Amino acid sequence: MTSINTNTAAISALSSLRQTDNSLNGIQDRISTGYRVAKAADNASYWSIGTTMKSDDKAMAAVGDSLSIADALVDTAYTGTKAVIGYVNEIKARLVSAREPGVDRDKVGKEITELKSQIVSTIKSSSFNGQNWLYDGTSNTGPVTDNQLTAAFVRGANNVVGVGTLTVKAPINASGGAGMLISDRADFNGLLTLRKSVSQGDGFGGTTTKNYFLIRSQAGSAGNEVTLSNSTADVDVDGMVSAIDYYAETLTDYAADLGAAKSRIALQTKFNNDLRDAVHIGVGKLIDADMDSESAKLKATQTQKQLGIQALSIANSAGDSVLSLFR
Repeated sequence: MTSINTNTAAISALSSLRQTDNSLNGIQDRISTGYRVAKAADNASYWSIGTTMKSDDKAMAAVGDSLSIADALVDTAYTGTKAVIGYVNEIKARLVSAREPGVDRDKVGKEITELKSQIVSTIKSSSFNGQNWLYDGTSNTGPVTDNQLTAAFVRGANNVVGVGTLTVKAPINASGGAGMLISDRADFNGLLTLRKSVSQGDGFGGTTTKNYFLIRSQAGSAGNEVTLSNSTADVDVDGMVSAIDYYAETLTDYAADLGAAKSRIALQTKFNNDLRDAVHIGVGKLIDADMDSESAKLKATQTQKQLGIQALSIANSAGDSVLSLFR
């Protein structure tokens, strides 16, 4: 039966054309965005995972920036410490040379004073972004602590997140805790401002203990400052050499700790970069479109649309045959 009110063939052709249009629009969206899961409606589960991991990637990018700052801080502290080690060794050499007969100890003492001034200047200028790991100024409050650096973003069980840290130990102070090289707030918080006890001869065949420090803090270091003049006794020069040797060894230990921390930061930086790459690859497998496949689908769907338009045109022309019956 042919009807002029209802064109069944046209309705069927139009429905098929609409489906083809919807498929074509989906393919074009995937090609234009590069995603097969661009919104939650595409695949709620994959979209949720992708969105979460993209957020985590930004957090890991921030960790990478923090590690770069940490590397610069360690480099700055190491550079300052290495320079100070050189100056301390120079002071030790000057003290040893002062034991030679006929040496003008006043002149040697002036050289030592200048070297100590250079140590203070070096330590105070060893700062990066306002942070100085070597100098404990009077504006600081509370105890000196080891330096905690942001090193990782962690997502654990049940999606519990946290920030991992890397500890860079500070120099050891007089009480065995964390300190700095110079402390103006409390002399015992500084390696070079604290007193070092040295056993030395008393000039009468026995021994006595004297306390020496290299740099006098603003808080006022107790003991005998490492200075030299023509009136300095040989036994005191020997005691100063022993104290300076202790400072040099402790500074070397701290520089070694900084070198180890720098290596750890480099390893953590590489791991963080590799982890971000792995996240990008994993997320891409879930939500990225296969452009080769979509390109092939696009060509096929465009052909289907052209055929659908032709089919609809043929179906619409069926009514024209009805008119011929009335001629």
